[in-house]
Amino acid sequence: MASNGGNQSFIPLEQGWNEEIKAKAIDKLEHLLNGQTKSNSIFGPKEYVAIYTTCYDMCTQRAPYNWSQQLYQRHGETIEQYLNNNVLPALCDKKGQGGTILLMELKHRWQNHQIMNKWLKKFFTYLDRYYVKHHSLPTLHQAGLRCFRTNVYDEIKEDTTGAIHGLINEEREGRIIDKSLVKSVVELYESMGMGTLDAYNDDLERPLLTFTREYYARKREDWINDSTPDYLIKAEDALDEERKRVEDYLNPSSEAKILKVVEEEILEKVETVLLEKESSGCRALLQNDKSEDLQRMFRLFSRLENGLNPMANILQSFITDMGEDIINRRKARLDGGEKDKNDDPKFVKSIMALHEKYLDVVKKDFQGNSLFQKALKDAFVEIVNKNVGQFTNAELMSTFCDRILKSGGEKLSESEVEINLEKIVQLFSYLTDKDMFAEIYRNQLAKRLLSQRSTSDDAEKLMIAKLKMQCGTQFTSKMEGMLADLAVGSDQRSEFETRMRSVDTKLDFSVQVLTTGFWPTYKSPEISLTPEMTKCIEVFKEWHDNKHQKRKLGWVFSQGNASVRGVFKKTYDIQVTTLQAVALEAFNDGVTMTFEELSRMLNLREDILKPLMHSLSCGKYKVIRKNPASNKINATDSFTANRKFVANLRKIRIPMASLDSTMNKKRVEEDRSIAIEAAIVRIMKARKTLQHQQLISEVLAQLNFFNPRARVVKKCIEKLIEREYLERSADNSQVYNYLA
Repeated sequence: MASNGGNQSFIPLEQGWNEEIKAKAIDKLEHLLNGQTKSNSIFGPKEYVAIYTTCYDMCTQRAPYNWSQQLYQRHGETIEQYLNNNVLPALCDKKGQGGTILLMELKHRWQNHQIMNKWLKKFFTYLDRYYVKHHSLPTLHQAGLRCFRTNVYDEIKEDTTGAIHGLINEEREGRIIDKSLVKSVVELYESMGMGTLDAYNDDLERPLLTFTREYYARKREDWINDSTPDYLIKAEDALDEERKRVEDYLNPSSEAKILKVVEEEILEKVETVLLEKESSGCRALLQNDKSEDLQRMFRLFSRLENGLNPMANILQSFITDMGEDIINRRKARLDGGEKDKNDDPKFVKSIMALHEKYLDVVKKDFQGNSLFQKALKDAFVEIVNKNVGQFTNAELMSTFCDRILKSGGEKLSESEVEINLEKIVQLFSYLTDKDMFAEIYRNQLAKRLLSQRSTSDDAEKLMIAKLKMQCGTQFTSKMEGMLADLAVGSDQRSEFETRMRSVDTKLDFSVQVLTTGFWPTYKSPEISLTPEMTKCIEVFKEWHDNKHQKRKLGWVFSQGNASVRGVFKKTYDIQVTTLQAVALEAFNDGVTMTFEELSRMLNLREDILKPLMHSLSCGKYKVIRKNPASNKINATDSFTANRKFVANLRKIRIPMASLDSTMNKKRVEEDRSIAIEAAIVRIMKARKTLQHQQLISEVLAQLNFFNPRARVVKKCIEKLIEREYLERSADNSQVYNYLA
């Protein structure tokens, strides 16, 4: 201890440094780090406080004896000297002894450095608190790290990075490595960034990405000759292993970058090759129902930007081809001589099964992804709207519904009916001409309701509800009106039946009153009714006119039905239409009549009488005998009751071909014109002024029941201009103005 002139004691620099700090702290610390002392015999509380106090005193002496600057400098020199004399030579000795040995030595030396840095920081704490802060210098901890980076890390990082890459590649090849060792060294790289990941990113991660790309480029070439499923299993395993590798010992920020490199090398660069392999690509997996492989393919290619688009395109093409195959089989049946009918349940069920199968594939294997939903939709739009034969798919689908919903059709339970209706509505959603389906369905619904052949009102309501959900209230309003008509009319029928019982007639007679606007338009021949039928009509008319004076009645005999008692060798109850019943009555008492005589007697035209007599004399139940015998009705034929008629059942039904087509194309076209005009007016009312092409586009976008041609829309625009709803702009003939 020295003293100045004022008798104030102070610690000289060399004395304090050599006798106190170096001898009692630094030398002892170096002996520990070099393995010359045991770690548990390092600094006790008294030793530490004594050293700390010496440093404190040397930093708080008055100038010129304040040694803060000198101590800060010697702190750095001490670390640097130790690193250069002890650490770096030890590491250089290990360079040629293998990557693991080098990394183990680095791990050991880094741990020692952290111990040294920690204790020196504790001894010189006062420097950190005042001198460092006042002079904006690096903290003692930062200074220690910088010293290690400059003197050790920068010298050996290239070798250690190569060693780490070597261990990673060993692990990739299935060998076991010391993960904790790699993790410890990675933490060193992270620390060298001084609070950032710059050192880790530049010195370890960037070369690792390059090595990873090269490694998987080689693997890609090795694997590419495998089948697509085998290749993708290896690819998925590789990606899982790389993710786990980051989790085990790399920085989490590397995960996305490494996986992206792997994805590019083993997926993106060979996606087309893998998907289009003839025996194992995407199409083959779809063909062979390889659900697990398809799911893996989806998972892997969903990792790539736009990686799913080629898969979705293959799915669309595949489904379209499958649909084409079903369509071609129907065409082959028709070309082979099968009669073309509006009833082809085999065809409709095949399309339904195809849709159900690949809807499930999209949901399950492709997780309901929107690209695959669109692929499924586009494929079925093409399939469902491709017609074969004289009947459209809309008509075949509607007739399939008719089979399900009418008695005597498909024998299904309630749940099966609901499932089939749901499937057919799914197909219906792909139809471009939904209004055509609606027209056909409405006609068939009317026939079921009027002939009382609907198996279940609940099922009818369910189907209408499903159509309503698809297309809205306007689409199903007439169908709902038909059901409501029948419900309202039941009370009136009961009231009239009470009235009939008071009338002297042997006929059991009832009438269904319908609202004209809801129901289809039917051919209604003015047939010459039997006297009993005429009397019944008069009774009903009188009763109805008294009850509803402002309503006008119109009779549609073609839609009526009757039960006729037929007495042959046995007695039969024959269910027929009203027209058939009148014709049968004409042959009582064994009379024979020519076609011409019958036509005059019944007041029926040839085009109506021919299908009527065909049903009675050429069908399954020939209750009328035709002369000459044939399956065709001619104007020269004669008819008489078939005395030899026999049937196994006592109650039989004789169907008759409908006089009305299931679809009135003219009516559909009229409805379309109205819908187009309404859309034009709605759009123009909202927009006031619109350019021609834009108006066409908006009209086409609004109409979802059918796809009108642009020229039809243009014609409707011209009509609205004539009727002064619109006008052409005076400045531009391609611009329309709305006239309020």
